[in-house]
Order: sequence, then structure tokens, then C-alpha cells
Amino acid sequence: MTLLSQTIPVVKWFPHAASPVVDAFLRRPALDPVALETARRVIDDIRREGDAAVSRYTLEFNRCDLPASRFAVTREERAAASEAVDLPFKRVASEIFARVMHFGKAGMRKDWSLNTPKGGVLGELFIPIQRVGCYIPGGTAPLASTALMTVTLAKAAGVPEIVACTPCDPDGTVNPYLLHALEVAGATEIYRIGGIQAIGAMAIGTQTIRPVLKIAGPGGPYVAAAKKLVYGDVDLDMVAGPSEIAVLADETARPEHIAADLLSQLEHGSGHEKALFATPYASLANRVLAEMDRLAATLPRHAMVERAAANNGALFAVCENLDAGMELVNRFAPEHFEIMTKEPRRWLKKVRNAGAVFVGAWTPESAGDFVAGPSHVLPTGGTAACFSGLTVDSFRKRSSVIAFTRADLMETLPMIQRMSEVEGLAAHGLAGSIRFDSPSTPPPAP
Repeated sequence: MTLLSQTIPVVKWFPHAASPVVDAFLRRPALDPVALETARRVIDDIRREGDAAVSRYTLEFNRCDLPASRFAVTREERAAASEAVDLPFKRVASEIFARVMHFGKAGMRKDWSLNTPKGGVLGELFIPIQRVGCYIPGGTAPLASTALMTVTLAKAAGVPEIVACTPCDPDGTVNPYLLHALEVAGATEIYRIGGIQAIGAMAIGTQTIRPVLKIAGPGGPYVAAAKKLVYGDVDLDMVAGPSEIAVLADETARPEHIAADLLSQLEHGSGHEKALFATPYASLANRVLAEMDRLAATLPRHAMVERAAANNGALFAVCENLDAGMELVNRFAPEHFEIMTKEPRRWLKKVRNAGAVFVGAWTPESAGDFVAGPSHVLPTGGTAACFSGLTVDSFRKRSSVIAFTRADLMETLPMIQRMSEVEGLAAHGLAGSIRFDSPSTPPPAP
């Protein structure tokens, strides 16, 4: 077993000084070029062949000989899965569902309106998308939590058709805990299909699977590449790829807590995970490294942690002060960001780029992954600088509403006509003026 302290660099970092090691760590393309090329080939084949291509690539990538007749998980299989799981898990799943639903509904944007100067109405309506797809990874771990963190939000939004795709084992089975979580969350259709072919099938549609209008959910590099390629066929939530974490800590933080939190993301298993630790204290960095060595040796997935760390997946930065550490975290734009300092709420105000922020010593990242309420589907690869995490409103469309009175139109008609002249769109101006030129019975007020 390789010690993590032998592969994780500890560097001094200053905001205005060049650091090739830090730059290399921060430089992570949102999409893998190899994955992108593979995804393009698979999706092109799905466009041409439909079910046949999905079956062929499920055999190639998942080692499962899966005919189209077995794509869907049946009602009987879903019931059997719920029978198979233990009662304590059922209680946990139901409680998490309730927490996610409560948080999601609390944050929903409401329809609203305001009055125009002349008695009309302006506003917005928020309308559920009619059919959405949720991708649930299952390659290295059965992510039952992701089922609850995606499908539940679609249900809260009022989406009537919620499609879930997740990979199966070579014999065609899907983990019963994951299936039960999907049942609790409210999936209306479940398909035992994973990877690129699942994204392609949901976006394009096949003879067996009707296309969706939007796809949400995380995945590895190949899923992220596939989502990129089908954007336009469907809407997407964001780029949600391999897991990331950053921790900013001072001398009040416990080294073993920091070490465990960093390991919690490196253990996901793709080998592309990222973990950043920033602190002004070199002695704390060394103690955290020692704790990571100790704790990693106890983990069943220590080999996956080692692989991610060896793949430039972890960096310890000793900064001149906490402000510099915060600057580095903002440049990293992590999926998850933990503040473990004496006054954590003070530093919360300085966060510019992070998918989710975990404040204080009693808020491990795993609380967000599993139980807190906000979805754990978050932007990765630096895209937290411009994207937000999954919410109920990710599954709704916004429609603006305009209801003018005669007086509103009369007041704005000169502006409409002038703009139509500038843009050379005469009918636009005519559409406004003709309402005053035509003698007729006035239409009813809206």
C-alpha cells in the first residue's frame, strides 16, 4: 500500500506568485477528449440504430447482454427490490426524501406579477417540464442517495414523467437499495442502462425509450461528454462529473476530521477526483497528511483513494494567511467547500465560487451528500464559477406574462415604432399602431 503522504504535494502558495504545481492541479478540463470522442461515436450510432446500438454498447461497456425487451425495470422487480431491503434503510430513505422535498419546495420560485404604469400586468409563470431524465451512476457504488437527490426534486417540481437510468450488473440486476430509493423518490420509469448509451437513449429516444426534454444527474467523464454532445436535443442541468472538495482550515480544526473529509471524495473511484486543502499552518498540513495515511489504511476503497491521489488528485497548499487560502479556493471553484475555522461564517461572505458550502466543524461534506436537504448534484471541473447546483427550479420552465391595457400600448407606441424603424421591421410598428387606426369595439381588459 502506497502512503498518500508520498504522492500528495505540500506547497507554499502566494496569490501573486507563479506555481506550476498549483496551476497543474487547478487545470482540469471539464471534458476528457478521449471520452468525448467515444461518446460521439456511441451517440451517432444510437441516432441511426436506436435500441440495437444501446444493446450493443451495454454489452461492450457493461458486459451485459441486454435485449430491448429487458431495458425497463418492471413493476414486479421494483416491488421485489423494496421487499428485499431492510427496514432501517427504508426509514432512512423516507426521511431523506422528506428532507430533500422540504428544502426543495422551500426554495421554489413562485409565480409573481406587478402592475404596469397604466393598469396592465407583467409577471412570470413557472411550469413543470413534462418529461425529464435523471441519470444515477452505479458503476463503482450504488448511489441510492443520488436517486433521492435528483428524482425527488423533479417530483417536487410537479414533473409528471420522471425517467431514471442506471447501469445494471452483467446479469442484468440493479441494486435493490437503489431501486427502492427510486421508488420512494417517485420515478415513473426506470431503465437498467448506464453510461453514454443511457444519455443517448434519453436524449434522442429509441424504439423502446421515448425521449425526455431535460437530463439531470452526475456521472464520470464519459457521461459528462455524452451530456455535452446531446445539449440541444435536450436541456441539461450542468456538467456534473468526478467529485471534488476543498477545505480551508485554521489551527482550531481537528486534523483527523479534515483527513476524513478529504478521503470521502477521493474514494469515489473514477480516479479523476480532486481534493484541495488550504491552510496557513504547515504543521497542520503535515498532521492532516499523517491522518490521511492512517485512515486510508482502514478503508475498503483505499486503492481507489491511492489512484486518485496519484493522478494529481490532491494538493496541500500552505498559504500566507486565510485570505490567500480563500483566494485559492475561489480559483479552484470546487464542487464542495468546507470552512473549518474559528469564525466560519465570516469566511462564508468571501465565497465566490463553490457548488455547496459546508460551514463549521460539525458539517462534514457527507451530511450534504446524504441527508441535509440541498441536492448533492453540483457543478464540477471548475464550472462552479458559472453554474449552480440542481434545484426544483431546474425541472421547471419560466414563461413571462405581459398583459397591456390600451393606455399601456398608447404610452409605449412611440418607442415600438421607433425601434421598428431602426431595425427595419415595419410590421412590428404596424402591429402596435393598427390597434388605434381600426375602428372597432374595444376588446375586454385582460
